[in-house]
Amino acid sequence: MGRLIAISNRTAVDPKARAGGLAVAVWESLKATGGVWFGWSGDITENEHRVLHGHYDDGVEFLLTDLTQEEHDGYYLNYANRVIWPVFHYRIDLAWFNRDAFTTYAAVNQRFARQIAPRLQDGDIVWVHDYHFMLMADALRHAGWAGPTGFFLHIPFPAPEVFRALPEHHWIARALCAYDVIGFQAERDRYNFVQYLIDDCGAEDLGDGHVKVFDRTTTVKAYPIGIDAEGFHAAAHSELADEAAERIGRFLGGREFVIGVDRMDYSKGLPERFEAVGRLFDNFPDTRGKVSVTQITPPSRSKVEEYQELRVELDQLAGRINGDYGDLDWIPLRYLARSYQREELAGLFRIARVGLVTPLRDGMNLVCKEFVMAQDEEDPGVLILSEFAGAAEQLQAALIVNPHDTDNVAEAIHAALNMSLEERQNRWRRLEKVIREQDIGWWREQFLKDLSPGGVN
Repeated sequence: MGRLIAISNRTAVDPKARAGGLAVAVWESLKATGGVWFGWSGDITENEHRVLHGHYDDGVEFLLTDLTQEEHDGYYLNYANRVIWPVFHYRIDLAWFNRDAFTTYAAVNQRFARQIAPRLQDGDIVWVHDYHFMLMADALRHAGWAGPTGFFLHIPFPAPEVFRALPEHHWIARALCAYDVIGFQAERDRYNFVQYLIDDCGAEDLGDGHVKVFDRTTTVKAYPIGIDAEGFHAAAHSELADEAAERIGRFLGGREFVIGVDRMDYSKGLPERFEAVGRLFDNFPDTRGKVSVTQITPPSRSKVEEYQELRVELDQLAGRINGDYGDLDWIPLRYLARSYQREELAGLFRIARVGLVTPLRDGMNLVCKEFVMAQDEEDPGVLILSEFAGAAEQLQAALIVNPHDTDNVAEAIHAALNMSLEERQNRWRRLEKVIREQDIGWWREQFLKDLSPGGVN
């Protein structure tokens, strides 16, 4: 294959950002092909002539551009994060529909395309990532690029009736179909998109992932993203992991440890999770004083009003639980609104008896896979996983719950705490097998195999 050209809102120009997720997958192919990574620099400028800033690292070229304040507000804050994000996570009530914001979103996609297209060469393969650039392929086509171009959506794709809430839904769908390959996290997301194309755009599902629509055939498949399974397993046995496990071990005092790790986001179901923890102590007196729950929630988009309100709600819920059940030597729910390093989290996962991953809606959720890979195979913990996380399609050996049913989640936590060693080991082995077989490298290879010449329609 020729050069891989990656396009995403934020890049891994900072080496510290290459420890996991997308960066791991893309970085290896970029290095192998002498590729290029385009994206936003993270800076806001008053200069209307936004040039590309070049940077080389380990054979990979980064080409970054600044945003003006108007672009940042319209494209990033307002349309990407206050329209697409809530709608695609089934929170139409939180969406801030605004025609001017979409105009800016489209203009930024087009400007990026005009800057990128002259840098592309015959043989290049373009891989665009996430909801910030759904219009990119169409913009690149208009800018003269005709080569293979793929798109991967890292967040869920909603049911057709929810997607139609976007005033620009037909425009977005047509632009998406300018990609040669469109990838989703889960089969449910692929189905939703194809069904919308059939119902609203007259598409024909040709089978085997191929859809004929808008006078062309596009590949539409689910490619569930994985993790660097072996790398995270190693991280769980690092010195930093040992230190984190020892620190919290002193606090636990032999109690059972339950952990959740999520960004501060309304899609993660954190208020419902806190309610479930309260129900655990309400309904199962045998857990009082014997179980400690820790929720780590780094702040996210702290300037957006909905996130500020979520922070206040979580503070109140944690206060209620700890006020009702806490004792001089026991805090039932530790709520930490700060970030920890990857190795520290791996160490905490390693000693946890239960991992809580209960989003209301999630594209994949890699925390659940990291939790599994950090476990001690001789005495593994139990994963409790929301049926609305994309990972639930792969990780059926977890305890699958409806996060809205807080009594059921409390019962699942209690069942996990009392599960036999044999059942815990059996469930863990089944989960670990899937995660190792379908890791981040597998995900990259599956997508690029379909996008490479000969794999594209």
